[in-house]
Amino acid sequence: MALQYQIIPVTPFQQNCTLLWCDETMQGTLIDAGGDIPKLTAAVAKANVKITKLLLTHGHLDHVGAAAQLAAHYAVKIEGPHREEQFWLDMLPQQAMMFRFPPAQAFLPDRWLEQADTVQVGNLLLEVRHCAGHTPGHVVFIHHPSQLAIVGDVLFNGGIGRTDFPRGDYQTLINSIQQQLFTLPDNYQFIAGHGAMSTIGHEKKHNPFVGKFG
Repeated sequence: MALQYQIIPVTPFQQNCTLLWCDETMQGTLIDAGGDIPKLTAAVAKANVKITKLLLTHGHLDHVGAAAQLAAHYAVKIEGPHREEQFWLDMLPQQAMMFRFPPAQAFLPDRWLEQADTVQVGNLLLEVRHCAGHTPGHVVFIHHPSQLAIVGDVLFNGGIGRTDFPRGDYQTLINSIQQQLFTLPDNYQFIAGHGAMSTIGHEKKHNPFVGKFG
């Protein structure tokens, strides 16, 4: 079996929504469905993927804005993020007004995720790691056989997530990167919430915000 994925930038913030699926079962998920519903449903249909759940890394609007509507559209459940994100999900109407996005309704996921949980997509098993700092309940998803991580707004190619939002914390974010991501092998690739992909090894050596670890 093999993991397949397509990165679909959505919203004015060009947030990387990941369409991820198992090529044995053609069952898949959208990770961080932030908006642009017609664009996402068209990509799913073109790839001939059956969406069986939605996954969320954290509660910021550009990552979750379309999740409730798409969950209803596909009649599937939402898994993630960590329960510490509930206040962000509760604030979705205010987030939408603040950033002049289409109206967004607060919702609760069907399953909160914790450190060391797993989520299944077809025959694929993804490990969950809790990576607080950008937000308190941020999680990342790792598929070890593919040496691939989906890390939301924790780590970027050449950058790290902002920590100036409510309940963000710089040192917590740095600790999360060092303890949860930089413990992965250097050859692991990651899809960030914005921008280009990178590898763990590249960021250890070159990311100016985290220091040199390689």
